[in-house]
Amino acid sequence: MSNNIPLITSVSIVVIIWLLLLWLLKRVLIRRLRNLAVKTRSQWDDVVLEALVFPANFLIIASGLALFTNLLDLSSGTQKVVNVALKGSLIFAMVFFADSLIRNLMRIYGGKALGQVSHGVIKGIIRGFIIGIGVLIFLDLIGISITPILASLGIGSLAVALALQDTLGNFFAGIYVAVDQPVRIGDFIRLETGQEGYVTDIGWRSTRVRMLPNNTVIIPNAKLMGSVITNYYLPEKELAVLIEVGVHYASDLNHVERVVIEVARQIQKSVAGGVPEFGPLVRYHTFGESSINFTAVLRAREFTDGYLLKHEFIKVLHERFQKEGIVIPFPTRTLVLSPESISKVKS
Repeated sequence: MSNNIPLITSVSIVVIIWLLLLWLLKRVLIRRLRNLAVKTRSQWDDVVLEALVFPANFLIIASGLALFTNLLDLSSGTQKVVNVALKGSLIFAMVFFADSLIRNLMRIYGGKALGQVSHGVIKGIIRGFIIGIGVLIFLDLIGISITPILASLGIGSLAVALALQDTLGNFFAGIYVAVDQPVRIGDFIRLETGQEGYVTDIGWRSTRVRMLPNNTVIIPNAKLMGSVITNYYLPEKELAVLIEVGVHYASDLNHVERVVIEVARQIQKSVAGGVPEFGPLVRYHTFGESSINFTAVLRAREFTDGYLLKHEFIKVLHERFQKEGIVIPFPTRTLVLSPESISKVKS
């Protein structure tokens, strides 16, 4: 026994020195890698590097345990305990790396698409799943059967899924909204029911849309994903503003086109929300019952700016048409009566 004490002591000292050297090497490498990551535009290297900092400690511990077992001839019982600790260190390193990576990614990207509540719920579920998988792997490695645990989890999950079918449907629809981003917080959208407004919050169960009259529509996520949505902010905020106009058949169409384009250019440059560099267009398209119809095409910086552009354009164009002698006709009906019909009316 007295011969083994100096050996264990010396091996312990060697292992401690080994751990300290690796810990110092880790600090130096992390510092240099951070300096390199700061110089890059991508955030991925920063995310991965931060996720490696804490799990690297478990890898250092695992290397120390491996060195300890190689330098000493341990009994079978002690060897089993050391092996369990070694495997546990490796598993915990992987689990903490995945957990830290997911947390950093959710912090950078998830918060932009999800509300505060949804962000916390989804992050908690993902972290719980990762840690749960790590615990099950560890239990399996140390010889504890996880089959009954998995069976119990399966039955319990089925019962919960049946009881919370609608809630889970809205929850997974909310995850789809966050990942695919057909709508985002701040977007101006129109639902197939005709309601339109700004998306103010995407929750784990529902999405809130603030309409222009300043009231809020609350839509379950499952219904939102099952309906047709027009997103006026995709692919960009700028959009064409189409205004339908009709002029008299006796009008000089070239003259009408010049006047409309002049007015449209003036509106584009003078009204807030217009795009000054855009060249307005006029496109004739229909011989109507009492007028030749055309579309004036302007451009707004975003959907709600189109209301003011239309308002000012119609006012200025009406005034300009009056000065130029251009007539905007109203529907008329011509009745052709035969002489017999007229005599019957007189009688």
